[in-house]
Amino acid sequence: MSTGRLIAGIGIRPGTQAADILACLDQALASAGLAGTQTPRFATLASRVAEAGMVAAAHERAAELVAIPDEALKGFEAACATRSTRIASLYGVGSVAEAAALAAAGPGGELVQPRIATARVTCALARSPA
Repeated sequence: MSTGRLIAGIGIRPGTQAADILACLDQALASAGLAGTQTPRFATLASRVAEAGMVAAAHERAAELVAIPDEALKGFEAACATRSTRIASLYGVGSVAEAAALAAAGPGGELVQPRIATARVTCALARSPA
């Protein structure tokens, strides 16, 4: 596996609290065998980047918050490991969390942990190549 930077791709419903986002992130890290690992970059939909819970979660973990435009997600459909038909109909990609993580990882990024879903949050992890 690459030693590049770990990125958390996060999808949320409007009004989601930071505690819910961080709980899902911690669950994704644990599932990947990376419990306690820092994720210096959070990536989400441009329409969710200013959500109070998202901003607070990124601040609490000292993570850079990156907005991914909806249209940029579509280029990562083939690399997504999971597929939600509801999300695909809205955004043209099976998993916002996975596509956002891969988009923020940049060219050569790899999916480390497929989407973990809770009631209000999805989280996936990707690693940048360097």
